[in-house]
Amino acid sequence: MDPEPFEVGRAVREAINILSSSRNGVQISEVLGTIKCYLGGTENQAPLKEREEFTRVHFSAFLRGLVSNLSPDWIELLTSDQQKELWDSFFLEGPADQAFLVLLDSIISMGPSFRLMKVISILEQFLQTGRMSALMWEVCHQQAQAGLPTFQETLLNKVVCLPDHLCNKLQGNNLPIFFPQNYFPLLATEIIQVLQRISDSLRGGLDCSISFVSQVLGKVCVHGRQEEILNVLVPRLMDLTKVDCIWQRMCWRLVECVPDRWMEAVVCGFVQKAPGADVLSRLLGNLVVKNKKAQFVVTQKLLLLQYSYVTAVLQNLLGYLALDSLRRSLLIKVLKELLETWGSSSAVKHCPVEQQLYVSKAILICLSHLKEPEIESNGQELLTSMMGGMKCRLDSNLPRVRRLGMIVAESISSRITTDGPSLKFQYEDDDETRELKSLQQTAPLQLPVTDLPNAGRNNSPSATPKAVSKPSGNPHPAAPAVPEEGSDLALDSDDDLVPYDMSEDKELKKMKAPVYIRDCIEVLTGSEDMDKWEATMKVLESLIRRNSATTREVSMELAKVLLHLEEKTYIEGFVELRKRALVAVTITDPVPVVQYLTSQFYSLNYSLYQRMDILDVLALAAQELSQPQASGKNKPRSTQSPCIQTVPGSDSSQNWRRIVDERIQSKTRHLAKGQSLVEPACGPNKFSSLAGHFFFPLIQNFDRPLVTFDLLGDHHLVLGRLAHTLAILMYFAIHTVAAAAMGKSLLEFVWTLRFHTDSYVRQGLLSAVSSVVLSIPSERLLEDMTDEFLETQSWLADVAEKDPDGDCRRLAWQNLLLMENLLKKLRSVPS
Repeated sequence: MDPEPFEVGRAVREAINILSSSRNGVQISEVLGTIKCYLGGTENQAPLKEREEFTRVHFSAFLRGLVSNLSPDWIELLTSDQQKELWDSFFLEGPADQAFLVLLDSIISMGPSFRLMKVISILEQFLQTGRMSALMWEVCHQQAQAGLPTFQETLLNKVVCLPDHLCNKLQGNNLPIFFPQNYFPLLATEIIQVLQRISDSLRGGLDCSISFVSQVLGKVCVHGRQEEILNVLVPRLMDLTKVDCIWQRMCWRLVECVPDRWMEAVVCGFVQKAPGADVLSRLLGNLVVKNKKAQFVVTQKLLLLQYSYVTAVLQNLLGYLALDSLRRSLLIKVLKELLETWGSSSAVKHCPVEQQLYVSKAILICLSHLKEPEIESNGQELLTSMMGGMKCRLDSNLPRVRRLGMIVAESISSRITTDGPSLKFQYEDDDETRELKSLQQTAPLQLPVTDLPNAGRNNSPSATPKAVSKPSGNPHPAAPAVPEEGSDLALDSDDDLVPYDMSEDKELKKMKAPVYIRDCIEVLTGSEDMDKWEATMKVLESLIRRNSATTREVSMELAKVLLHLEEKTYIEGFVELRKRALVAVTITDPVPVVQYLTSQFYSLNYSLYQRMDILDVLALAAQELSQPQASGKNKPRSTQSPCIQTVPGSDSSQNWRRIVDERIQSKTRHLAKGQSLVEPACGPNKFSSLAGHFFFPLIQNFDRPLVTFDLLGDHHLVLGRLAHTLAILMYFAIHTVAAAAMGKSLLEFVWTLRFHTDSYVRQGLLSAVSSVVLSIPSERLLEDMTDEFLETQSWLADVAEKDPDGDCRRLAWQNLLLMENLLKKLRSVPS
């Protein structure tokens, strides 16, 4: 039966009524065939006006009628070919946007049933047959013709959230095509198909909108699926934009049309996925110049407000800014803002070291892209920022921060200073340092290999051997340099080498070292014989340990001499020799020497270095006194016992944390069979009766400033060392009578300084909390210090969550675990 003109609505209603009541397969197939005439593509298709009315007004209602009347009995009346031709085709050949919404809404509203499984299979075919690209293409046409924004917004949400809807509905029975890791790559492929159709349309002179595709891309990225969609989209766009200017402009327009609220997610995704700055420039164009949101993301958010990206992303980002003349002004602006942040003393104190490293890398990459005219015009401003930042970092207590300041200052100085010497520092050369230095020599972008001068040869000055001239009249000629290959000297025989003239050499006379303690004091205080002075320093420790009685008679005098002793001539390991001798004096006569050292720590006219030496000596002496000595003699320490190593200029907090970790490890049960362990030596803890002499004089005056010494002022390094030393003393006072009183005082000390701005000081405070928890019996800790324990626990939770320093957060979590284990242990004990 042929449809009558202008009676489309009545025909659709009659068809739905027949489908809902009829059980005659022939009648049902005729009705479906009649309605299919309104879709077109058949021999007896309806007039164009009726087809347009059907697809615009009645198509969605008819699809809903098809789904609502679907049942096993009804569908079995049609053959498999009729089902595909007359039922499936409405969803797979009709307007894709309406069909998609009807399918998804039906799935969401249905319960488990035959209809649900049938509709899901149709939706699966819908995705597999490329209907999603048809859907986006139809919406792009509607946007060009001012379509309905509400309908398009609904469609956008359904397209992006399809995996969520299907997962919630099907749960464990979900199909693989609806998994996010499969759906979004499929969606990316469909986007490429839509862009291809838009490209063909533009080449044909037809107008078309791309904004719906941009909205899909933006919403997918903001939902956290950049990885899945851009892994497919970026490589395809890279290939298509290489030689085609229309594709380049389409790609630029694709990103420019992303709404501002989603721009950050899209830009971040492209920056991470682009394999190079030239590719990123080809994909984004001058987006940062045209779009303020994109400019904020690129110049502020990715550089100053986070630090999670790898170095390659920074190189892509800053190289992108450097590649175009319109964007180079942003590169200079970024460099100035980075240097302003780098030079802020507040940033040095409160930003994590990882973020400071990130900013330093960005500065070095920016410098490598600057041209000589740009450096000349901005040199003075860069130099001023460099000096401020260098001062802040050299004042830091963290070696890593100081090294960052040195490397960046060297780089800026070398670029700005063209005439005259530039800054040079001495620092440890590790992987991080080598990476930072490599960022200073960024090769010009997109330079062909054939254009590289002298490719394959190393022309650096350091690689070129230089001949060493021999001064005339030298009676002892130096060994000749290795001659170049092919020279005349290379042909000479080794037998022609002239030997050194050693006829006038004299054998050095071995200096006899002192054998008495008093002689050592005389040599150290008054002797001008440097050889004798050196020999005395090398034997002093052993003399002190062998002559305990004599040492006690002159212990105070010897301690004063060693504390004020300066290196008169170079001796290898002088600082360590002096420190070990002081430790030996302290061990031999602990009470008066410890009283003297602790009193001098807060006295006038001492350098910070001497005060830190006092702390190191007290920590090492406490460790040795606390260890059992076999047979009452001073024997070498066991290699398995914790050992504090104090190296000049090093950070002793690492050694302290190792001791705490070993202590925690010793409390952990390991259920395994293995070689039996040697029973450790047993003996009295000599530090037990001396702990108070070491601890309380150090902790009682920390808040009293002196003319040249203020722990709560600028001397953060000494305060941090004091906190670590107190933690070590507390640790070695385990099971002593004074441990409870020491722990209470130490927790009060921690509570007073808990908001200190220096991360090294906070690390010392957290180490102190660890030593208190480990050294004081749990019953005493909870009964005598309940308030302090709870306050400290609350503070630790705050530090673990909010402290900018990673080591502080780690120590806080460690302390919280110790406290939690302590509470569990007490709960398990029966009352």
